[in-house]
Amino acid sequence: MILSYRIASEQLIQTQSDDAHVIVYLQPTDIEKDDLKRKFTLDPFDVEAIFDPDEVPRVENMQDGTFIIWKRPDNFSSALSLRFEVSSLGIAIRQNRVALIVPRGELAMTSREFKRIESIWDCILSVLLYTVRHYQGHLKAIKMMSQELQAKLVTSMENKYLLQMFELGEGLVYYHNALESNFVILSKLRTAADKLRLTPEQITLLEDVSIENQQASKQASIYSTVLSGLMDARGTIINNNMNVLLKNLTIINIVFLPLNLIASIGGMSEFSAFTQGLSWRISYGLFSLAMVILGWITWWWLVKVLDRNQHRGRRKRA
Repeated sequence: MILSYRIASEQLIQTQSDDAHVIVYLQPTDIEKDDLKRKFTLDPFDVEAIFDPDEVPRVENMQDGTFIIWKRPDNFSSALSLRFEVSSLGIAIRQNRVALIVPRGELAMTSREFKRIESIWDCILSVLLYTVRHYQGHLKAIKMMSQELQAKLVTSMENKYLLQMFELGEGLVYYHNALESNFVILSKLRTAADKLRLTPEQITLLEDVSIENQQASKQASIYSTVLSGLMDARGTIINNNMNVLLKNLTIINIVFLPLNLIASIGGMSEFSAFTQGLSWRISYGLFSLAMVILGWITWWWLVKVLDRNQHRGRRKRA
């Protein structure tokens, strides 16, 4: 899909004419790729590099324009997965026109960042600011999901939530690497500000984008460190929950083993012979009471022995 915009009255206005200042290629087809190469004289290698999610961000200053590969976060849907990934965004500048190539997802050209657009560089810097704030929004979502998973892990005995936390940690690594790579692009643009003929207002906006990018990068680094540091502890919680469950099941089995033995003996014909002089209500009532008392004594003794062993283990570790 190709969307064209012209700059008028300090805003982007969608148009169908050929004199558009901003052309957005959303998930372009092969025919649209050929149109991109023709209009902006791009090398086929550069066009294909935009569609490679592992491509390293870079900026190339040429005689007739500038070519930028920028990393942006992919749109995320929590109903499908917890994976947070990044993709490339291509920016091709030729004279007074700019092409934005979006291989995956969309680009909201009507968000609050795209206001007071007076030139194509205002639009480009707004795109960079929009993607950085998109990173920040995803980082907030990652923090909230991490807290929710942590609460579920307290009572969980499965690895499902732990694997989801691994996915969050992997996404944070990708985000931190992408943000650091984007900072290199911002630094190069700041160095070439005079050559690119950026105005003082645009240089100020570029510096603001750099600051927000660094803040997002530090935030991703902190979240990644905290998440990876507590991963072993959260895995231990799951193992401890399983051990507690097995302990309770073992106690229940041990309590009922002697009861089953006594019930088997009581079910034999000899029990009726032993209690021949008593009413069956009294004899079986006393028998049931004896089993309850014996089961409680067994449970009390097992709990006491296990608690004593735990205290001994703590004293040895101390």
